[in-house]
Amino acid sequence: MKLVRTGLSYRVKDLSLAERGKMQIAWASKHMPVLNLISKEFSEERPLKGVRVAAVLHVTKETAVLVKTLVSGGAEVWLAASNPMSTQDDVAAALAAEDVHVYAWRGETLEEYFDAIKTIARSEPHIVIDDGGDFHAYLHSSALEIAEKVYGGTEETTTGITRLRAMERQGVLRYPVIAVNNALTKFMFDNRYGTGQSTLDGVLRATNILLSGKIVVVAGYGWVGRGIALRARGMGARVIVTEVNPIRALEAVMDGFEVMKMDRACEIGDIFITATGNINVITRRHFEKMKDGAILANAGHFDVEVSVRDLEEMAVSKKDVRECITEYMLPNGKKLYLLGKGRLVNLVCAEGHPSEVMDMSFANQALAAKYIVRNRNMLQKKVYEVPREVDMHIAELKLKSMGIEIDSLTEEQRKYLESWI
Repeated sequence: MKLVRTGLSYRVKDLSLAERGKMQIAWASKHMPVLNLISKEFSEERPLKGVRVAAVLHVTKETAVLVKTLVSGGAEVWLAASNPMSTQDDVAAALAAEDVHVYAWRGETLEEYFDAIKTIARSEPHIVIDDGGDFHAYLHSSALEIAEKVYGGTEETTTGITRLRAMERQGVLRYPVIAVNNALTKFMFDNRYGTGQSTLDGVLRATNILLSGKIVVVAGYGWVGRGIALRARGMGARVIVTEVNPIRALEAVMDGFEVMKMDRACEIGDIFITATGNINVITRRHFEKMKDGAILANAGHFDVEVSVRDLEEMAVSKKDVRECITEYMLPNGKKLYLLGKGRLVNLVCAEGHPSEVMDMSFANQALAAKYIVRNRNMLQKKVYEVPREVDMHIAELKLKSMGIEIDSLTEEQRKYLESWI
């Protein structure tokens, strides 16, 4: 692997990929009208002038559109990958060529992954943008002197917000954080429609199998699990849901899915997709009972839901049979197939979410950064929801970009809704 270094400016796999990356970014931008509108506003207002933004995100063409939006607002951006396998190297090269301090390449070791996070932390950022919580955790565990100078941060994922809430409860959170994941224009669309489509895209690109007629087991029925189950059923699969939350399990039943324990589902499933954000969802006892040829995929942020460690310990042999498929031969002679080494299947085996849905997610990130800068002296060291007016504004912009008009309340209707009589 050829690594390009120039002082402390960037580290990417191959800078010669920059032109191809620019075309990819242009394609994404064409399908991200909301972020383009915000970028235009930012260029005029310059709300981030003199602000250093350090971001740990999946380095994709959609992320590049967000980065360019932040730059248009006056920010100096430092970027590292939020997953060792999710970087699109041509996009990273294109950003490096445009003076973004990007430290990311596909295939990082864990040591290199954390080194990149440490490197961008040394920029002493004013705004911290994270996807998964590793950056926030690093600043609070190993770089407190830097964390103390941060105006505020944002978090893109359910997993990351869970970690930040724990930090807040324990009284160790050093700066305010806006939970971008909790914006309605993020999780109701990105988590459900984005992950639903991109997860199956990753499975299909890796395997080229026919989903119709297969039994797909979806572990977890949060917004991500809902989206995966919905899309799998739409492609003709028989879908089973496993859950630990009785309300979500009941919802899955009412949505027409079969619900059962993983101990039972593991015996009949053809494809298993985890979407829980938890650890050891599928383990040794499940592998032992699976069909020969069962396919294992993970849609959660970290590679801990499907126990790769158990697979490694159990297997009598292991080999890569396709670019994103590892075959594990078990002592009973059965073969199981793990996609993308147990990491996010939609980014390791495909391109991640469609640009159209990331348009809203990253619009929240851009406006949250602006909000933090403008309100930094009033925000406490806690986790905040995205302001309602920001959420509504993004939805309005998205509808406008789609050429859709909606009704407005009349004064009579408004008074009626506000009255108790």
